[in-house]
Amino acid sequence: MLMAGLDGIRRGIEPSDHGYGPVDRDLYHLSEEELHEIQSVPGSLDAALDALEDDHSFLLEGGVFTTDLLEHYVDLKRSQADEVRLRPTPIEFALYYDA
Repeated sequence: MLMAGLDGIRRGIEPSDHGYGPVDRDLYHLSEEELHEIQSVPGSLDAALDALEDDHSFLLEGGVFTTDLLEHYVDLKRSQADEVRLRPTPIEFALYYDA
């Protein structure tokens, strides 16, 4: 996160110019059109991994991470997410399997 922040500062990225950032309106009373204007961070591990695969050049700067390491990290996290998806959660046991 620190490297992403430094990259944003270095490139002069203003989050509010991209639909992120402070909103001084009540989010619960916005129209559908207004809600679509507001961006949000990825809402799942899969979406976050997709975003990492799409844009990770800032992590390669200064030799902090390598492309190989990032590819292995994404593969590991995807396999962990698959393992979690294949198993029922405690609430699913309580709702569907508990007698």
